[in-house]
Amino acid sequence: MSAPERLVFFERHQPSANMILIRGNQPTLIDTGFGGDLATTERVLHAAGVPPTALDLIINTHCHCDHSGGNHGLQTRYTIPIATFHQEAELINRRDPNACVADWMDHPVEPYRVDRLLVDGEIIDVGDVAIEVIHTPGHTRGHIALYLPDDQALICGDAVHDNDVAWINRFYEGEDSLDHALESLDRLAALPVRWACSGHGPAFADVYAAIDAARRRYERWRHAPHRLAWHACKRLFAYALMLYDGLDEAEIAPYLLKRRWFRDYGGFYFQLAPEDFVQPLIDEMLRSDAAIWHNRRLMALTPYNPPSPTWLASVPQPEIWE
Repeated sequence: MSAPERLVFFERHQPSANMILIRGNQPTLIDTGFGGDLATTERVLHAAGVPPTALDLIINTHCHCDHSGGNHGLQTRYTIPIATFHQEAELINRRDPNACVADWMDHPVEPYRVDRLLVDGEIIDVGDVAIEVIHTPGHTRGHIALYLPDDQALICGDAVHDNDVAWINRFYEGEDSLDHALESLDRLAALPVRWACSGHGPAFADVYAAIDAARRRYERWRHAPHRLAWHACKRLFAYALMLYDGLDEAEIAPYLLKRRWFRDYGGFYFQLAPEDFVQPLIDEMLRSDAAIWHNRRLMALTPYNPPSPTWLASVPQPEIWE
């Protein structure tokens, strides 16, 4: 089924997440992609007939850099207000070192401020469109999905995907994050939905089938938590390979050993010292076709648009945001 007429769904390559434009009296953009992809974000909005100057509001499903990275450019260039769930907004606005989980993940996010702190069940009135905020923790504590009851349209963020599930981070999102992810799926499954999309991949062919598949996979992870860990590590390492456009063989161990996510997952789930977890992760990336060697450089296999190294090096961590 095609998207409702008032919605424009932008399926984007990594490192950006998908975006959704809600047309109407007060045009609203859901998620803003990766900061280094700002020029593309501006271009696709112009092509859709709603240039950034016409946007009335930005809403983020959560604050990871692939979903909120464009906030800085759109806010500073066009003074567009930003709305985010209060748990994540509070960290961002006080420049907390943990904001956007940027340092732990080594993800670049340029500074921005949240103008509207959202709560569960809130109805965002954007003129002729009503958007319901649905708190869907699991992937992050402050993750939200957005529901348009008049269109029976559901914007899932990373709560569930058509052919995948969100990676789970017990270290920042809590020991019960897997339980919360399952509860969030139950909330989404209870909604009448005619059209749905997620933060990655195509719009859903059958959102209820995707939710059921995600629920089964999460339940399996309860009994095999190492699978949860592999899933997360592969997502995080593949994203790093996209950001740096691959890593030379000699660069991999020094890079991983500096990453807190790498040390946390390897130590907790596999009881391995960091230096002993490097080769197993490389082997798993190759085995699962998440990466490939190319001229002695490990490259991500997911299609992506690498950011400029100059831009990447210029992005400050949240604790030194101005």
